[in-house]
Amino acid sequence: MSSSLNLDHATIERIVRQIVLSQGGTPAQAPAPSAEPKLVVSISARHIHLTDAHVETLFGPGHVLTPMKDLYQDGFYAAEETVMVVGPRRRMLEKVRVLGPTRDYSQVELAFTDAISLGIDAPVRASGKIDGTPGCVLVGPKGAVQLDQGVIRAERHVHMNNRDADFYGVKNGDRMNLRITSLGCTTTFEDLLVRADGVSKLEVHIDTDEGNACNLDAASEIELLKKEPCGCKTKH
Repeated sequence: MSSSLNLDHATIERIVRQIVLSQGGTPAQAPAPSAEPKLVVSISARHIHLTDAHVETLFGPGHVLTPMKDLYQDGFYAAEETVMVVGPRRRMLEKVRVLGPTRDYSQVELAFTDAISLGIDAPVRASGKIDGTPGCVLVGPKGAVQLDQGVIRAERHVHMNNRDADFYGVKNGDRMNLRITSLGCTTTFEDLLVRADGVSKLEVHIDTDEGNACNLDAASEIELLKKEPCGCKTKH
């Protein structure tokens, strides 16, 4: 003779818990919140991105970039190649590093003081937003290229993957703040552009002037902060 038991969910859960505890185990716990991701802040010194065609013009037919040093982001590198950047009235910067891999457009990224030295009024732009920007002349060992546009001051930004974006509660295109604590030079940089995707490592890029201003090399604390909406009330 058999009988069936009709047990509610709470009773079944209590029985299972008692069995687990009697065997010396502990019930499964919900996973702990993910730890704060590792943050790297890098000074992005002046550099150049080139197209394949411009590489050949500057360094010779069939030439390809030679990787010298891997950058923090996977797949990107500083190349052995350098070029001279020439601005108005023959002002120039010698041996500006080329970064690889090549791109669909050529772009020169300078700090503010670099642009002043060249006599170029370079606007602050996100990488790739070069429409309407000033140009310059690039001189390599085998030739020269006249850029009609492409000289910018790269706006400060933070690379991150989608998991990091979830951690900070931001998304691609949002803005964040970076606070750098350094003796006598503590600085908060506002409006970092969030560049989130599926593969990037968490890394902030600031230029040479910004890195010097906050004495980044001597920083004792670095914080990446979500930019909160202003709580002030508009006066009518």
